[in-house]
Amino acid sequence: MQLEAITWQRMAERLAGHLDDPGAAGVPGDTAPGHGGWQRVGIDGAPAAGTGVLAGHLAEALRLRGRPVLVVAAEGFLRPASLRFEFGREDVDSYLGGWYDTAALWREVFGPTDPGGTGRVLPDLWDPVSDRATRSPYVALPPGGVLVVHGPLLLGHWFPFDLSVHIRLSPGALARRTEEAARWTLPAFARYEAETDPGSAADAVVRADDPRHPAWTGLRAR
Repeated sequence: MQLEAITWQRMAERLAGHLDDPGAAGVPGDTAPGHGGWQRVGIDGAPAAGTGVLAGHLAEALRLRGRPVLVVAAEGFLRPASLRFEFGREDVDSYLGGWYDTAALWREVFGPTDPGGTGRVLPDLWDPVSDRATRSPYVALPPGGVLVVHGPLLLGHWFPFDLSVHIRLSPGALARRTEEAARWTLPAFARYEAETDPGSAADAVVRADDPRHPAWTGLRAR
């Protein structure tokens, strides 16, 4: 895998330019600027990868281009603790398949941005700290806007991303940068890499063992 050294800001600018190009590979014509639809971007990576950093830079780069943007964190769609911890607080199988409310993401985030959708997106549903519904209001994303969803385990659910980025950490870097209380999740991410192969599924892969000096594959032809 050939990698190019790049800054997060420059990476975001290149992603934004790709999304603005109606003829770009992987960007359907009916979601390109001027066609009235929405574009969906997934930024996938373990919590230690800091997916929100690239999501924030991308949102800024798109807004500078005049594009409406909504950033949604997968963490806002965790399921209630009673369901997440049904088989214990450190159950790897539950973390992989039961912690995130994928049905709610489909219903409240992706469905409204399907062709013919309303564009009314729920930005979050559940607060894991209080273990209560957030009661956040819906946000209207105008046609031609970009939805950016970021967080872990995104590329194993067939979410309809027009563009996807996987931020990869080596096993050593992932262990070092994961909080001690969350290190029980490390086998889950090893399984995710082996079983889902997000690096092959994504349109671009970023290596971020040192977050100050990321490198990426660039956008790969599909």
